[in-house]
Amino acid sequence: MEQDGSTLKPSGILNGKNAAVERVPGLMRLFAAGTAMAVALPLKNGELELGRGSPALGEAQDPRMSRRHARIHFDGRRFWVTDLGSQNGTFVDGEPVPANTPREVQRVIRMGDSLFVPGADVHPLEQRGVVTREGFIRGPALQGLLDEVSRAARLGFPLHIHGESGTGKEGVARAFHENGPRGTGPFVAVNCAAIPQSIAERLLFGAKRGAYSGADADAPGYLQTADGGTIFLDEVVELDLAVQAKLLRALETKEVLSLGAAKPKQVDIHICSASNRDLRALVAAGRLREDLYFRIGRPEVTLPPLRQRPEEIALLLHREVRQVAPQLTLHLSFVEACLMRPWPGNIRELLVEARSAIQAALMQESPRVEARHLSPSAGTAFGAAASVPAPPSPPPEHREPPKEAPSRAKPLDTDERTRIEEALRQSGGNVAATARALGMHRTQLRRLLERHALSAPADNEQE
Repeated sequence: MEQDGSTLKPSGILNGKNAAVERVPGLMRLFAAGTAMAVALPLKNGELELGRGSPALGEAQDPRMSRRHARIHFDGRRFWVTDLGSQNGTFVDGEPVPANTPREVQRVIRMGDSLFVPGADVHPLEQRGVVTREGFIRGPALQGLLDEVSRAARLGFPLHIHGESGTGKEGVARAFHENGPRGTGPFVAVNCAAIPQSIAERLLFGAKRGAYSGADADAPGYLQTADGGTIFLDEVVELDLAVQAKLLRALETKEVLSLGAAKPKQVDIHICSASNRDLRALVAAGRLREDLYFRIGRPEVTLPPLRQRPEEIALLLHREVRQVAPQLTLHLSFVEACLMRPWPGNIRELLVEARSAIQAALMQESPRVEARHLSPSAGTAFGAAASVPAPPSPPPEHREPPKEAPSRAKPLDTDERTRIEEALRQSGGNVAATARALGMHRTQLRRLLERHALSAPADNEQE
């Protein structure tokens, strides 16, 4: 169960920073008989047999599982599930599996009232579990990243956080602030993308009385407000180049010159920045000053997207239901549907759609939140696939997606290209698996790969 400040599973003792740790393939048990969890089930010699009474399941037994329910096998690249003639069946990625017929699994396995997600390495989850601290649910990947962030903060370094929209960059920035030497000072978060360019300089650096029409009093800027603490510049690359130059000078001299001021004011600030874009590419494109990049761009941490942190999803959903409508319960189908979608908007999108589903359940006077309460488009890809819900399995061969006009295709957005390339990498170049992860038909994905010179190993295009 989820507990504030403690792991869901004993963390054990890590074997030292430089110790080599062998990758341990296995399953992550994320839901069982109505309870959200995050438990690692390592495979021994590449196999694991599960059923009611299995020692691997511990005390959280599932009465709807058969005594010999299913066998999981890992061949070094892929996970296979074989139902052993169970009474209630085994489902792989939302589809029933015939008894004694191995089926490859990409996303999620359902046995009885339990949900399992395969993982090429469950050792981090086995060692660190999932914790809830200061309102944030942190899986092993996020815990490791926050360890790096804390070290950078204690050493007084600046920090740049790279990550997709909605992954929780501000939460990481707050952890950076709290673990640094100015942790007791103010934390000022600035969304640079939301600042109109015409007033960006005034908001960042402040203005003296009379500096412009209507300035009837001194107005401190964000940098002065953060004096003695940390300023977090989210999407700093959205600032105009002239403002970037003034920001660089302020950071190097630790002095801020307000509009209309004759003398600069000393400030003592720790800086943290963030972006969902590649800073080096923006420098090359002339969108970010090279000297500012060298001032704020290192060290850098990359916040993994939610689709790489499935161990957090059931717990996030449980917490949301508990906070919004504690009289409701989570149904297996709802958690399964959420585990099967890629969530391009990450945690932000997951929580918004979860609240919408909770509201739908309340409106329908349902005692629990089910898959039918989740919007068909929730957690699926945008753009060309916006009208195609994420399927639980590949669509039938005869159902072709709408044809696109290659001659009028717009250049692929950098973020979308990165997302597709990452999905290809995660699936080992398997086009069908990548298409399912992105919530689109594999034919659409192949067209995108051809049109935008994205590549995947041809011999891995297995269904």
